[in-house]
Amino acid sequence: MKYARFIAGGRALNGHLRDGKLIDAAGVAHPSDDVQFLLPVEPPKVIALALNYNDHAGELGLTQPKEPALFWKPNTTLLPHRGSVIYPRGAEFMHYEVELGVIIGRDARRVKAGDAMDYVGGYTIGNDLVVRDYVTNTFRPPMRGKGWDTFGPLGPYYVTADEIADPHDLKLTAHVNGELRQQGSTRDMIFSIPELIEHISRFMTLQKDDVILTGTPKGISHVRPGDVMTLEVEGLGTLVNDTVEEDEGAEPIQGKESKEGEWDGR
Repeated sequence: MKYARFIAGGRALNGHLRDGKLIDAAGVAHPSDDVQFLLPVEPPKVIALALNYNDHAGELGLTQPKEPALFWKPNTTLLPHRGSVIYPRGAEFMHYEVELGVIIGRDARRVKAGDAMDYVGGYTIGNDLVVRDYVTNTFRPPMRGKGWDTFGPLGPYYVTADEIADPHDLKLTAHVNGELRQQGSTRDMIFSIPELIEHISRFMTLQKDDVILTGTPKGISHVRPGDVMTLEVEGLGTLVNDTVEEDEGAEPIQGKESKEGEWDGR
């Protein structure tokens, strides 16, 4: 089943998708084009994965990690389907990353890989946006590059795990203004979903509705104010967000991350 949280008629509602309409608890059908989407879940936390596709590591000139390379996406980054991503003033290279988002269905701690899929509630689409200007030093978690407000669109749906026969065989695509920019398959993930859940739950509790963003394939490119990003993961729907420039009162980005092994005085 595909579920969504949305606003219609000034009311916050939950519904499931049927024939292009969202059916609320009272059985009222709302055309999906007419509603304001909310986040598919309100996650306690979002954990993202860097360099989980060999081809993406290669295009960045980086080495494949020996264990999952994790970082946080602050909850202030989260943005629903059809929300506007804010392009930071002065950014030189901002890009999208289409990703499979795994939604945890119940609390998980010290879970073994063989049991891990029992803890998956469902899936959604994630866009792990980044200002690449700030990710030259891979010894640091990329918080300044990936932690900007609005840099974590999720949605549009919470697709229950039973709808996806094999989450490790899904096509991913990203279009910008209708042009195909990125494509790949979850077949090419380095660390599988069970491996990620085992690894993370060994040292922290994964809570119900937490989201794990599982990485992106090759195909990043620059987006600019006015661009529209259309991301698809097979079976999960389509996540669409436009890009608007930060307001004029914001100071432009200044400075860069130091390169690996250098100290920049901070």
